[in-house]
Amino acid sequence: MKNMKQSRKTRYTQMALQDSLVELMKQKPIAKITIKELCENADINRTTFYAHYTDQYDLLQKMEEECLSFAREAISNLIGEKDQNEMMKLLEEVFEYIIDNRNHIRILMSEQGDINFQKQLFAMIYESCGISPYPDKNVDMGTKEYYFIYAVSGSVGLLQHWLKDDVMKPAKEMAETIYRMACFTQFTGCCTVQLSEDR
Repeated sequence: MKNMKQSRKTRYTQMALQDSLVELMKQKPIAKITIKELCENADINRTTFYAHYTDQYDLLQKMEEECLSFAREAISNLIGEKDQNEMMKLLEEVFEYIIDNRNHIRILMSEQGDINFQKQLFAMIYESCGISPYPDKNVDMGTKEYYFIYAVSGSVGLLQHWLKDDVMKPAKEMAETIYRMACFTQFTGCCTVQLSEDR
């Protein structure tokens, strides 16, 4: 019973500090946020803060890890799955998670957040879903990397816009949009040829 109380208290402390960081990051970059104001904002003393985190960057990284951990767990259920409908369900589940945690994720995915985390999230999702935005299997690795970066960066921008728009579109519609846009570059080579023929 004691361990349960401690665990509940620990989770409350972590959530209070995460909420505090999110609130402060809406006002200024993380580099300008001090531990003192983080603690005062959360109504938690500095000793308690250092029992859980080394600094504000460690706190942010733990928030990012929670998000990535959820995505990994969702993806693990799809290992070996080739059905497109199941892949779409995964993407929809990810967007539902984003809606449920939008206050935190809005900051994680914003210009104030870590771009490496943002790209890592989508790269992991695309690779697990088997989305390879390459126009041709014969292109060199450097070109393949450019196509992948293009798809991932575009998805990050789209997610940022969706969050700024207060998640007006439902999770299912966003999942379909992201999937189609990410896959689109696979067919741009064919589309270009078709368009030129149509002329």
